[in-house]
Amino acid sequence: MKSLVALIKNSLMHRPNLRNIISNITWLFLDKILRMGVGLFVWVWIARYLGPEQFGAFNFAIAFVALFGAFAALGLDGLVVRDIVREPERKFEILSSAFVLKLCGGCIAFLISLCAIFIMRPADSQAQWMVGIIAAGMIFQSFDAIDLWFQSQVQSKYTVLAKNGAFVILAVVKVCLILNKAPLIAFAYAALAEIILGAVGLIMFYVRQQTLPLWRPRKDAAKKLLNESWPAILSGLAIMIYMRIDQIMLAQMSGNHEVGVYSAALRFSEVWYFIPTVIVSSVMPSLTRAKQESEEKYLKRIQQLFNNLVRVAYAIALPMTFISTFLITSFYGQAYAGAGTILAIHIWAAVFVFLGVGMSPWLLNEGLLKYSLLQTVGGAIVNIGLNIFLIPRYGGVGAAIATVLAYGSAAFLFNALFDRTKVMFKFQLKALLQVR
Repeated sequence: MKSLVALIKNSLMHRPNLRNIISNITWLFLDKILRMGVGLFVWVWIARYLGPEQFGAFNFAIAFVALFGAFAALGLDGLVVRDIVREPERKFEILSSAFVLKLCGGCIAFLISLCAIFIMRPADSQAQWMVGIIAAGMIFQSFDAIDLWFQSQVQSKYTVLAKNGAFVILAVVKVCLILNKAPLIAFAYAALAEIILGAVGLIMFYVRQQTLPLWRPRKDAAKKLLNESWPAILSGLAIMIYMRIDQIMLAQMSGNHEVGVYSAALRFSEVWYFIPTVIVSSVMPSLTRAKQESEEKYLKRIQQLFNNLVRVAYAIALPMTFISTFLITSFYGQAYAGAGTILAIHIWAAVFVFLGVGMSPWLLNEGLLKYSLLQTVGGAIVNIGLNIFLIPRYGGVGAAIATVLAYGSAAFLFNALFDRTKVMFKFQLKALLQVR
């Protein structure tokens, strides 16, 4: 064991890039673990305190604002990191241009959110205030441009420290709000405060790590970023519609109470979605190398990836199906008992989420990212159509069924429609059936 430890230390000492990557991944994992643990605890406590009706109103506001998040992010993240790595001498020009674009995008998203909620719910002042407060956070998310700098330098620990510091502080604040029987609107202000405090933390770490030059955004740099980012903006908008439209439609058709019960189930269902991302990001380099060596070896690795992802998804979905009601009532209480059935259905969306993420390396290596956009838009259309039919009849259960079918269509069935993606449909089908 001592020899093994010495060997690892020696290996890392002479490979600083690998050391930085491992450190970066470790910090990102710590971020996920902390948010899953503390976040779930506080989330459940808030749900029990507010009750399904008010908890539903809170989640409706969050989901509604999320629909417009693509306009705030502008799909710039990957482009900015790429350009800083490629042209480090232009780093401040790129960063400042991205900041200005994100600030403008956040302001536009804030105004669109307000206009939309006044049109959709003209007489609901509570929903208008909730959406307005939470949407203001998109303006302060422009400071996430600093996070892109840390990403480009493989120093995500500073982002984790800044945002998790804000997360922990506001988790304590939310507990205090519960203990002091605060009104619903206070939790919206807490959500806004977390974003503002996270932005302040990013600024502080940036100033400590970097001499602060005068940021000079350039029109040509901003225009170049925006010209490249519009497909990502459309894709981000489609993804948000795809993932959050069920809560919006459920609120409009069945009321806030049903949204509260549905959202309780979603927390336990969607908490697993980071797993395929971690797995795929870990094997992506080996897949790229395998493609360069041999097409046969490359496709074999893709099939193995699908098989393993589906096995993990089955290992999550099967037990969750049988313990869903017990899990919900144990954490949330009897008021949310209806979420048990919703969770037993919605958890199977994980199988198709895992398959969809597993297909991303193939799409990237083959230069077929446009199919990802087509699949997402198609999934959003299927989700909306099924929700219109199923929600009035079955409420939250109908929304869960619609979600599973929409995810299955986008990540799996649509691959059978295009000649270029039919090979992936066959691989995914083998994985689902677990046949060689």
